[in-house]
Amino acid sequence: MFPIHRPRRLRTHSQLRRMVRETVLTTNDLIYPLFAVPGEAIAKEVKSMPGVFQLSVDKIVEEAKEVYDLGIPAIILFGIPADKDVDATGAWHDCGMIQKAATAVKAAVPDLIVIADTCLCEYTNHGHCGYLQVGDLTGRVLNDPTLELLKKTAVSQVNAGADIIAPSGMMDGFVQAIRSGLDEAGFQDTPILSYAAKYASAYYGPFRDAAESAPQFGDRRTYQMDPGNAREAIKEIELDIAEGADMLMVKPALAYMDIIWRVKEASNLPVAAYNVSGEYSMVKAAALNGWVDEQRVVMETLTGFKRAGADLILTYHAKDAARWLS
Repeated sequence: MFPIHRPRRLRTHSQLRRMVRETVLTTNDLIYPLFAVPGEAIAKEVKSMPGVFQLSVDKIVEEAKEVYDLGIPAIILFGIPADKDVDATGAWHDCGMIQKAATAVKAAVPDLIVIADTCLCEYTNHGHCGYLQVGDLTGRVLNDPTLELLKKTAVSQVNAGADIIAPSGMMDGFVQAIRSGLDEAGFQDTPILSYAAKYASAYYGPFRDAAESAPQFGDRRTYQMDPGNAREAIKEIELDIAEGADMLMVKPALAYMDIIWRVKEASNLPVAAYNVSGEYSMVKAAALNGWVDEQRVVMETLTGFKRAGADLILTYHAKDAARWLS
């Protein structure tokens, strides 16, 4: 009589497997990152991220139209300015790259959700995420003065058309500061997607090529989280919730699926996972060498993020995934 229970019965046919599938990835889950640079007709491929480009605003608009046509509901914008300075002027100036791109995209594709990455590292001449003490060569960001810069940046981005603000600098109190700044400016209805649990990760390497944001000295371990900490992630998300965050992000995703699960269990807010540049580039490199089946690996990975608890997935694979899903 043994075995009485035969789980394989429900795996015998593709349609049956589809009927009992517990986790289903859709294009609604995807957010596509884009990198805006000065100029016109520019599409410069990032060497360490095959298929990812630095784009001028006109090309960003073309990409936004394609993203929308593929059924992807949102993009997240990163800006690379022509000039950098100690005050991160390109982050909060009305003519900043995110501001220009947001305005152009909303004019061309009004129903596409535009998320603005609200950080300063791409815009400072030292590559850190805020003000530093004069003469500092360690990268220890001055927390409270930086909050004022982030408030200015968020308000400027929403003025330009951004639908969602996504602060990523891991400053203490950054959600409350930005929420206060947005409310004072009349943007009470603009949501905040907080990079609530952002780790000091080696997986960010290729992104720093794309965003030209590598620190000129020191590192970011005095403000981004230690990779060994899990309980601290819950502390961070609880603080952000108390300060008014509307959505929470875990970054990176692949080595932190346990954190995605913990955050999902600890909160009733939507949870986003950032499938970061290093994760993307490893798959692309292996696929280009014929070592893995790119489509199957990507779809399995993205489904894994969703199974772990992610409601939203920021990924450079978004356009390919949308095509494969269709």
